[in-house]
Amino acid sequence: MIYTVTFNPSLDYIVSVENFQLGLTNRTSSELMLPGGKGVNVSTVLMNLGIENTALGFAAGFVGDEIVRQMEEMGVQNGFIRIEEGVSRINLKLKSIDGTEINGQGPVISPKHVEELMKRLDRLGEGDVLFLSGSIPASMPDDAYQKIMERLDGRGVQIIVDATKDLLMKVLEYHPFLIKPNNHELGEIFDVELRTREEVIPYAKKLQEKGAVNVLVSMAGEGAVFIDANGDVHMAPAPRGTLVNGVGAGDSMVAGFMAGWLEKQDYEHAFCMGVSAGSASAFSEHLATKAEIETVYQQVRVISNL
Repeated sequence: MIYTVTFNPSLDYIVSVENFQLGLTNRTSSELMLPGGKGVNVSTVLMNLGIENTALGFAAGFVGDEIVRQMEEMGVQNGFIRIEEGVSRINLKLKSIDGTEINGQGPVISPKHVEELMKRLDRLGEGDVLFLSGSIPASMPDDAYQKIMERLDGRGVQIIVDATKDLLMKVLEYHPFLIKPNNHELGEIFDVELRTREEVIPYAKKLQEKGAVNVLVSMAGEGAVFIDANGDVHMAPAPRGTLVNGVGAGDSMVAGFMAGWLEKQDYEHAFCMGVSAGSASAFSEHLATKAEIETVYQQVRVISNL
């Protein structure tokens, strides 16, 4: 089974407001409510590709109820732990003003709830896949990813980690199957600026030397670089298309990669699926559908075995 973890899921209230004006009453011209959070996005794209999965994390109050309801409506299996106090966060995303959003805080997650999640994760074993995505809420220990990977170490679970800097570096000793920094995050780790695919390669290899099995680096309009478990380098320029919405593109990339890997056990195909899914989401108003991913796949060109 495939599992995703979202410690602090959200209900994203996505609105358009024509001629937005500060200090005045503004009315929406369109609005939409969708479940959000990096792990939730991964679950959504996997379901769009017809791959069953279970979403784990924490849900509280009426917002948590709606997040779970929408996830179940998609076909995602509900593994969320109920938090008795507080309310899951609502994130306001204002489409009319590019990049403008207000994100909620979410509920306080107690040690009791963290331990309940850990016990659910203890059931995972050989052949299972686990996605750990995003930041850790302030109310949780900042070594939560380490603790999860330590508990699952040696049990045959393929773990994908999509996190930044310290969160990422601290889990490398447990040999995650896949990590996916972007070029800016990779540069921040090593205090360098990485603009081209060729510049990314040696630093991606350094993360592999530190323990990551596979390293996938997303680079937005520059495409992506992938160092596979055999040490082979794969690069792809960005597919052609119009950027519509960059939110969730990275989550789509890791979902697409693992969908491709599970389908054929072939690294180049997995890389192509990752690039296709990430780009298809970036070219769409919402997270990519299977048809959109398949369309982009036809134009992905990979340079391998460098």
